[in-house]
Amino acid sequence: MEKQKLPNSTLILVFGIISIVTCCCYGVLGLIFAIIALVMAKKATALYMENPEQYSGFQNVKTGKILAYIGLVLNILYLGYVIWLFATLGSEGIMNMNQELLEKYGM
Repeated sequence: MEKQKLPNSTLILVFGIISIVTCCCYGVLGLIFAIIALVMAKKATALYMENPEQYSGFQNVKTGKILAYIGLVLNILYLGYVIWLFATLGSEGIMNMNQELLEKYGM
């Protein structure tokens, strides 16, 4: 019998990568992708463990899960930094800081 590709294995990998890449979006967007990837990976792992000889692509699920955990940590850290920055400087202080950076680098 030919092995079937594990459902959503590539999507889990892609979401894991996206969760790391988008950690700079205030920590929110990447957090969403990381959580979705982890939930999908849990379902795919359970399906694979029921009948491992029937499915291929489990390596993508494992890699995507690792990347999603890394993305989750990065996004939580960045979100915490943004909250701390906002609590310390306030919205006006953040705008001033952004304006100074724009002037400094000529953007």
